[in-house]
Amino acid sequence: FSRAVVFSQRYCPFTAMANLTLSVPVRTPCSTSRSVRSSPMRAVSFHPVAPHPVTKPFQLKALSSRPALNPLVRSRGKLSAKVVRRSVQVRAAASDVEKVDVVVVGAGATGLTMAFTVAKKMGTKTSVVVTEARDYVGGNITTNTKGPYTWEGGPNSFQPGDPILEVACDVGLQDDILLADPGSYRFVWWEGALRALPATPKDAVFGDFLTFPGKIRAGLGAIGIRPSPPEHEESVKEFVSRNLGVEAFQRLIEPFCSGVYAGDPAKLSAPAAVGKVHRLEGLGGSLVQGAIAAGKEAKANAKPRDPRLPEIKGQTVGSFRGGLKKFPEALANALPAYPRLNWKLLSMCKSPDGTLLEYETPEGKKSLLAKAVLLTAPAYVASDVLKKVAPEASASLAKFTYPPVCAVTVVYPQGSFRDQKHGKGPPGPPGAGFGQLHPRTQGVRTLGTIYSSSLFPERAPAGEVMLLHYIGGAQDLTLIDMTDDEIAAQTHKDCLLTLLKPGAAAPTVLAVKRWPKAIPQFNVGHLDLQKEAREGLRKAGMEGVFLGGNYMTGVALGRVVEYGRDAAAEICEFVEKKKVNAEKEKQNA
Repeated sequence: FSRAVVFSQRYCPFTAMANLTLSVPVRTPCSTSRSVRSSPMRAVSFHPVAPHPVTKPFQLKALSSRPALNPLVRSRGKLSAKVVRRSVQVRAAASDVEKVDVVVVGAGATGLTMAFTVAKKMGTKTSVVVTEARDYVGGNITTNTKGPYTWEGGPNSFQPGDPILEVACDVGLQDDILLADPGSYRFVWWEGALRALPATPKDAVFGDFLTFPGKIRAGLGAIGIRPSPPEHEESVKEFVSRNLGVEAFQRLIEPFCSGVYAGDPAKLSAPAAVGKVHRLEGLGGSLVQGAIAAGKEAKANAKPRDPRLPEIKGQTVGSFRGGLKKFPEALANALPAYPRLNWKLLSMCKSPDGTLLEYETPEGKKSLLAKAVLLTAPAYVASDVLKKVAPEASASLAKFTYPPVCAVTVVYPQGSFRDQKHGKGPPGPPGAGFGQLHPRTQGVRTLGTIYSSSLFPERAPAGEVMLLHYIGGAQDLTLIDMTDDEIAAQTHKDCLLTLLKPGAAAPTVLAVKRWPKAIPQFNVGHLDLQKEAREGLRKAGMEGVFLGGNYMTGVALGRVVEYGRDAAAEICEFVEKKKVNAEKEKQNA
């Protein structure tokens, strides 16, 4: 039971959901003939992007005259311009097609991490080109500044696991890592009050987040006194209700699902959406025994922790000094060559030498021929690109769904907030709280609210409180039809119910960002669709094309970074194998 509660906190909606980006407007000479434009929501994440002009660290034209420097190499000496350019500018002698080893489509967190890892591991042995349809890197990771306020238009924070922290240190951000107060509580609105989720064993026993019978049912189920697993793939609702009881599902897990996925837990797949917890039952026969077995497994496989990494205390979250955008920008600057911005993918097709990609760029049409491609587009965009060249894969990708979500960033005076029954203070001061969730049954339309300036005080001046609301989702599809003013007014109405003093004035609204297609839904059958998409690529002969959107990776920022590192290892192995085979064929010719 304790493990389940820790999970609900660790993966609660306010951990960051990062994402990848790809806009694919298209008339495709070798794959599709019709014109298609992606939704403004190119990356799929619960924390949508508020686009804003981002200053590019390097212009592409300037890149040809001087190389980007890799912070990893600076301590050992600068890379020469000659070496850097040769690694990414290898052109066929009698063709306009540029030949490279690896193309990464999309300069979001997954794509940049993958490209950086390949460059770090292989150096100039493997050439990597990153292309991006937008005019900035980072996908849905954006940081906005207006006067004294700083807020995130995409992911708000990240779960500080070792993989993302290691990459951050590798690109020179070791001193810029920020960690929120680990003592910050999470709250759930239930029966007219905000109730603190347990942060300690004492909270679990004496807290009011569950009734006494609800705690007994959850505890018994956690140790294995519950119905046996069914033969079919369970939804999250079925899995949690069977293991921990209906009350624990309604008060803990249902709001978690609404927050993280903006989804319907009756449809979300337990193995796909909460796979780490779902695995525990099979591993140990119950959630508790599974947690013990997983702990032993992790300890047996543990490697020495990187001494550069900060100590992680409690259930905290992370960001960077100056905002999350520091992370993708540092990754991009650490590459041998900066990503090619405003490169819009038009088509992909097979070639005897790999995969041919055709782009619309500021300099006109360009073509790249790659041994391997990592496609980090949303499923609906990838589906369109692959429609002619891999129709079965395209059909599978088209089945993934994305509900609409709106993000509303507001600022209230500190004096607008009332004292709460939980006794842990109103939002505002550092450590006053992480945020709150609203189960769909409790009459609050807003999915959840992050106490942004309590987590990271630099985001608002003293005496003011910044909140980030998320509203919409799979169970509120009509919200996207409301005006910005109406959406902001709805979040204020919900705040009056849950947080504010009666009659508190409306807030200063910094941003209302709407995403018609927000987060991929990991519904029952999701893992089967992933397999079908991969198999469809194989049947189409699209060897070397790897799918990397967050419908494949998971939606949390830390997870997509981890996936980017894993993909780099797989792609390096594939490219090296292709090179060895080509050399053998050359010798046998």
